[in-house]
This record gives sequence, C-alpha cells and structure tokens, in this order.
Amino acid sequence: MAYVITDACISCGACEPECPVNCISAGDDIYVIDADTCIDCGACAGVCPVDAPQPE
Repeated sequence: MAYVITDACISCGACEPECPVNCISAGDDIYVIDADTCIDCGACAGVCPVDAPQPE
C-alpha cells in the first residue's frame, strides 16, 4: 500500500528529501507520490507539519 499526499499539503517540500526512493515530486498545487515507486516506509509522513502524506 503506497502513501498519497492529501489536499492538506502546504507545498513546504519537507517530505521530498526524506523519501529514500525519490518518489515524491512537486505537482501543480501539492506534492505528489509515485505509487508505483513508493515502498510504504512512512518517512514522508514523519516530517510533514500538516500530516498530508497518508497510507492509501
């Protein structure tokens, strides 16, 4: 099960450098996670100030 970034994202970018497989990138309005690459480690969720990354 991959993580997804919800609409709560404030585009701070804290999650992107924490991803060990580099599956997070800036989208149009919020950051997005490539579900095919995500290894469900939760590193992004641990650093997000608004709890935007959630398990799918």
